[in-house]
Amino acid sequence: MEVKTFGVIGAGQMGNGITQVAAMSGLDVIMNDIKAEFVERGLATITKILSRSVDKGKMTGEEKDAVLGRIKTSVSLQDLATADFVVEAATENETIKNQIFKDLDEICQPGVILSSNTSSIPIGRIAAQTKRPAKVIGMHFMNPVPVMRLVEVIPGIATSEETFKITWDLAEKFGKTPAKSNDYPGFIANRILMPMINEAVFSLYHGVGTREDIDTVMKLGMNHPMGPLALADLIGLDTCLAIMETLYDGFKDSKYRPCPLLRKYVEVGWLGRKTGRGFYEYT
Repeated sequence: MEVKTFGVIGAGQMGNGITQVAAMSGLDVIMNDIKAEFVERGLATITKILSRSVDKGKMTGEEKDAVLGRIKTSVSLQDLATADFVVEAATENETIKNQIFKDLDEICQPGVILSSNTSSIPIGRIAAQTKRPAKVIGMHFMNPVPVMRLVEVIPGIATSEETFKITWDLAEKFGKTPAKSNDYPGFIANRILMPMINEAVFSLYHGVGTREDIDTVMKLGMNHPMGPLALADLIGLDTCLAIMETLYDGFKDSKYRPCPLLRKYVEVGWLGRKTGRGFYEYT
């Protein structure tokens, strides 16, 4: 099966990044979201990043125009009927994702692979919403997508070997390094990363250190490029909370209990960079 037209559900932080790397690899891309303003904002973000690359001499203006010319925006899921492969990058909400997969299963041709960029929700549960579980897989990109090289490829229990190979090859086509994770809550990346971030929030909550000191210790002491609290702000505190709740629900282990301070910040709307306030303030 050759993938020529690539569908992306969601034009936000992850979705527009996935759209960009897919279009840069030569694929025609349909970037879909529920409102025109969302897809316009996503396309503007891609244009800004590509323009910066032109200014730095990393690509020509003609190459930028060619990439943008391969992107079609959409506000109707019906437009995905022409896609050969779809990745869902909607908000980390299982109810929303389940409905998207039910709809895509009806809209897309039977041979089309439906993948999810979920950060933590088991692929088997998502696949169960469709009549094509062998064609459902996790394709988890890292943030920011154009920069980060890793893609976790997560087959569910019913995912076929052909589906896995096509997805793996597609990740490599995008210039990424794929890694296989078995289908458990949080997979590999977030099963390790999110408890660390959650413990950093607990350290702040218990007054072990200030936000700056906690992040400095992890950057200079552990050689992390970014402190865990700043990273949480970049990811989105609502996403961090959703992943921790998935881990806690999935394993019923108290070590995955979300910190009350993380929950409080989400409840008040302090979600990180995207709202201008998280553990740090952004202008």
